[in-house]
Amino acid sequence: MAARRRAGPSPGPFLAVAAGLVGLLSSALAAGGASAPFPWREVRLPKDVVPLHYHLLIHPNLTTLTFAGTAAIEVTVSQRTSAVVLHSKRLRIARAAVEPGHGHPLQETQVVEHQALEQVALLTPEPLQAGHNYTLHIQYLANLSESFHGFYKSTYRTQEGELRVLAATQFEPTAARMAFPCFDEPAFKARFSIKIRREPKHHALSNMPIVKSVTINPQLIEDHFDTTVKMSTYLVAFIVSDFKSISKITSHGVQISVYTAPDKIDQAEYALDAAVKLLDFYEDYFSIPYPLPKQDLAALPDFQSGAMENWGLTTYRESALLYDPEKSSASSKLWITMIIAHELAHQWFGNLVTMEWWNDLWLNEGFAKFMEFVSVSVTHPELRVEDYFLRRCFDAMAVDALNSSHPISTPVEDPAQILEMFDEVSYQKGSCILNMLRDYLTADVFKAGLVQYLQKYSYQNTKNEDLWNSMTNICPTVGNDKNELQGDGFCRSSQQSSSSAHWTKGEILDVKAMMDTWTLQTGFPLVTVTVRGKNVHLQQERYLKGADAPSSTGYLWQIPLTYITSKSDTVQRFLMTTKADVIILPEEVEWIKFNVDMNGYYIVHYEDDGWDRLINLLRENHTAVSSNDRASLINNVFQLVSINKLSISKAFDLTSYLKHESQIMPVLRGMSELIPIYRLMERRDMNGTEKQLKEYIISLFKDLIDAQSWSDEGSVSERYLRDSLLLFACMHWYQPCVDKATGYFAEWQKSNGTLSLPADVKTAVYTIGAQTSEGWDFLLSKYRLPSFSVERHNIEFALSLTRSKDKLQWLMDQGLRGDIIRTQDLPYIIVFISKNPSGYHLAWTFLKENWEKFVEKFELGSNSIATIVTGVTSRYSTRSQLAQVKEFFSSLDEQSTRLRCVQQAIETIEDNIQWMDRNLEKVKTWLQNNHL
Repeated sequence: MAARRRAGPSPGPFLAVAAGLVGLLSSALAAGGASAPFPWREVRLPKDVVPLHYHLLIHPNLTTLTFAGTAAIEVTVSQRTSAVVLHSKRLRIARAAVEPGHGHPLQETQVVEHQALEQVALLTPEPLQAGHNYTLHIQYLANLSESFHGFYKSTYRTQEGELRVLAATQFEPTAARMAFPCFDEPAFKARFSIKIRREPKHHALSNMPIVKSVTINPQLIEDHFDTTVKMSTYLVAFIVSDFKSISKITSHGVQISVYTAPDKIDQAEYALDAAVKLLDFYEDYFSIPYPLPKQDLAALPDFQSGAMENWGLTTYRESALLYDPEKSSASSKLWITMIIAHELAHQWFGNLVTMEWWNDLWLNEGFAKFMEFVSVSVTHPELRVEDYFLRRCFDAMAVDALNSSHPISTPVEDPAQILEMFDEVSYQKGSCILNMLRDYLTADVFKAGLVQYLQKYSYQNTKNEDLWNSMTNICPTVGNDKNELQGDGFCRSSQQSSSSAHWTKGEILDVKAMMDTWTLQTGFPLVTVTVRGKNVHLQQERYLKGADAPSSTGYLWQIPLTYITSKSDTVQRFLMTTKADVIILPEEVEWIKFNVDMNGYYIVHYEDDGWDRLINLLRENHTAVSSNDRASLINNVFQLVSINKLSISKAFDLTSYLKHESQIMPVLRGMSELIPIYRLMERRDMNGTEKQLKEYIISLFKDLIDAQSWSDEGSVSERYLRDSLLLFACMHWYQPCVDKATGYFAEWQKSNGTLSLPADVKTAVYTIGAQTSEGWDFLLSKYRLPSFSVERHNIEFALSLTRSKDKLQWLMDQGLRGDIIRTQDLPYIIVFISKNPSGYHLAWTFLKENWEKFVEKFELGSNSIATIVTGVTSRYSTRSQLAQVKEFFSSLDEQSTRLRCVQQAIETIEDNIQWMDRNLEKVKTWLQNNHL
């Protein structure tokens, strides 16, 4: 499986002189002066010059935190031009030249820069001719980035406390241009031959294996990496560090290695085994061999997102890769497995077949998110990932219900807009609509379509419709559906109405027409169901929150409806393509439940007494419908309250059945709907209503909480549920939980942190321990020890729940400084503190005072910025808070004011205000009538 190598023209003379770069710089900057006007005005690069092969030599200095580089880029010219425009950001170009053909002398070029567009132009003395190939030679210098993107500095401390420095890359979406001049758009695919210079005590990693290492002098070694396959710039990666690794070979012969800081290598075993299983699974599932000889997984101490799918060198936050069987919780095992599954799915979806432009980012991210479930359910059935899929659809809908949402496929141009695409809609909604499509087509047809898509477009770039076209004329080769490929090449379902009979009863499946309604429109449908005898009347409209919600006329989805009834648990299927329709049942029924298992991305309202019938069903026999169906009913009923279609008392009536619930999905959904209502009330002086509500919520889950053992026994889902329940109980001062946690914390403190606490109860124990000043200080002292690294996140959470404003302020200040608390964790810490009644003013003030620093560190448009903005403001519910938020964001530059997360924050506050105005008194009345 070794990657194919291609002999090409020599990278030319420039690569030999990287070491002499520094001296060149001063004279060269003059040569690159801005005497000529910049020849290009667009954000997107011209298409007249296309890269074929990059030869890069990178020489980082981990002492001075700078790097020197030379790039020889073979290009082909399709249109005569005197300017080559490419990307460059914060690179000091020392010299540039064009080599017309092998053996011809170099022609020096003038370099002009357009900083706002992050572009440079090489102005050639003679025009480059169409149909000819050239090599661009560029020498440059730069500082290692102090943020989390580009070629950046990271550090860690050894167990002895020594600070060590490494350098790593994060290029997606637009930061390869910070490491080398390049055509930094996904459609400009090329091959890369990379050389890296390093000290003997370090080693270098890149996308491909090392072919040879050359000793330049006793202090300097140059590693030569094999040439990559054809790929986009954002997937290039290199790391210079002193990491250690462990390796295994997959059954298909790929070498998998996990790299970590030396002290943490004993936490790499789980990730290695998971990666081996998952890569084997994908090779079989996609019927396409993994095209590289190796796959490295590297745990980086400083990393902004969760992980990155660089081809052959995936990079991760330490908490997303490292697992300690003694100390890590069940939930961390689950998420580590899912994240590895996500990045490895990208090796096909994203790396082998790449979206043409960032407007279709979901083709990468929605797929990888969806494939986590497909792969992990087969490779790690004990994790029961199906218990967690719904949560992502609920999360996506929360954002997608706002007017500030966007279609899955959305036009974007500049880097901030591109970064904003990395959101719930691209990832979570993308995966939910793919799940819906698989349910619609059947798993076999769906898989056959995917394989056809990947095989047809390998090493190419695609658009939305390429995927739908691959799905349209497919018939499964296996399965019990009697599908036949008709003469016109389309797949049709036969007429039989067995339980597996599918949607279309002889009609052509137009996947593109259906899926365009889900990817090109904002939001999702609300289906209203009215039962009249045997006739079920259906109506669809856009679900949209907010009083001044614009009219949603003109919105129409093709909705693959599913339903079961009191008379039949056979799933019935019906494709709704019009505003209104009628289904005729064979007989009258007591109840009907649409969107079975919530495989569809829509919510349902049952008119007349439809909800009462379902509420009675849950009270009398809740297991008559699946746990996913119960979770979706809980979610839907509260969504309908938000848009004034149902009363809050009806939603609370439904929740009363939760006393008898024990399954993870409906329990967590019940908490997710009720706790935010309590938190909104907690902020107001409510004459005891919030206390009554808290007592009601605790009463619902009390039996389940009391039944929990304070141990790590049970399945992953049982352990995850225990973790959530005990944390909820302790945080809401349920006395038996507080007493138990206090006892555990005292013992743990007495043992000086050596006592081994059950992993699933740690967060609850730490949270109660952090409530005293002494306990907080003790936790912080443990947090600083390398031996507690896998528990960092739990301890940060506990520390952020103190009532001491000084301690909360200290946490945020430290997070910004980045030595005791890593800056990568700052967004979460600010959000934790904003949820703390003692901290929400501090968090808002901190956001305002440090806005510029956040933007510099995390980048405008990034998920980190969005997390801070929406997280800090999500529980605001007064008009004065709304005014403050509007005033602050309108005082910033236009680009910040326009951020989608700012619009989302404002809409959410408006929604909270409305919700409180409408429902406060009703909740009060319901609690008085039904409780205590």
